[in-house]
Amino acid sequence: MSVKKEANGRRSVQVEVEVPGTPEQVWEAIATGPGVGAWFVPTEIDGRIGGTETTHFGGGMDSVSTITEWDAPHRYVKEGSWGPNAPTIATEWLVEARGGGTCIVRVVHSLFAETDDWDNQLTGVESGWPTVFRILRLYLEHFPGQPSSQIQLMAMPVASASGAWEKLADALNLAGAAPGERRDASDGAPPLSGIVDSVKPAEALLRVDLPAPGTLFAAAVPAGKMAWVTAGFYFYGDTAAAVVARDEPAWTQWMTNLFPA
Repeated sequence: MSVKKEANGRRSVQVEVEVPGTPEQVWEAIATGPGVGAWFVPTEIDGRIGGTETTHFGGGMDSVSTITEWDAPHRYVKEGSWGPNAPTIATEWLVEARGGGTCIVRVVHSLFAETDDWDNQLTGVESGWPTVFRILRLYLEHFPGQPSSQIQLMAMPVASASGAWEKLADALNLAGAAPGERRDASDGAPPLSGIVDSVKPAEALLRVDLPAPGTLFAAAVPAGKMAWVTAGFYFYGDTAAAVVARDEPAWTQWMTNLFPA
């Protein structure tokens, strides 16, 4: 992964994924609030030039951008910032139809800077999208357009990422998991069962059928002397909201017990 640098000072990174669906279906997933919330985080999008996009990352961390270009169902651009002294960040989303009922989704992040000060942030964002796009792919493959609701669990223990992942994976019965295996959560966790979709070092993606159809993404990454641990549940269908309302308190307590503050 690397930052593309141009003579005029523009620096950019881009990530793309091929997903099932028509351009209209894919656009609904990446350019509307309910669509984005079905595979990423809760989001509101006012789909027009001059409209805003607000992304809620949890813990009071919200990102607000202004839409500068809007060409449904193919392309839109938004502009925002990473902080008071940060340059303006432009994020471009594109949908390109391919044969066989699929589309390419491409996201491009760019900024203008005279130094390399923001390159690490660009590559960090770039490295996160492939995992998130796997959740998008599962959503469009199995649950397109269905009502969705999610549970987002986070913890920051004083531990290495590998140590935190070992603890999380043991508690979810994901240690040593391989794609295609059925896994049920370990004793002590709320009911959870599904098929492993993919695994990488310190992360796993599960296609869930209990307590409701959906997906679970679990991971642990370094955060200085701590680890950032996350478990995100995305449930779909008419029962999704009720399942979240019923099970979220139990999962929140489970995470607190696993990684005490």
